Amino acid sequence: MTDADDEPLKARVEQWLTREMPIIKMHGGTSAVREADPETGEVIIELGGGCTGCEVADITTSNIEAELLTWPEITDITVRVPDPRESLGGPDQAESIMGIDRTEGGRGDWGSSNPGKDHF
Repeated sequence: MTDADDEPLKARVEQWLTREMPIIKMHGGTSAVREADPETGEVIIELGGGCTGCEVADITTSNIEAELLTWPEITDITVRVPDPRESLGGPDQAESIMGIDRTEGGRGDWGSSNPGKDHF
């Protein structure tokens, strides 16, 4: 048994992510190992930052899963990437994060198609 094998599974997965998946950080993303249970073999990783809403997040997720499932101590891997709509309140949110009414095409009250007589 080597010294690396003595490290907790969570630490080894975190080190692997940093060393083998630098693209996450290079594209403004973050990664966190939320769970790494050596008894059950379950590992849960969450990607965030620039990964949220990224078009290639599915590829990154698949690559992480494929590699970590080759580890003998890992039997189940879940990689979560939050839906960007969750952080903005979802599609039913009446206002955008900047407070502009989306029901008016992003123009809000200031961009009315009928500005009235006081409009300059």
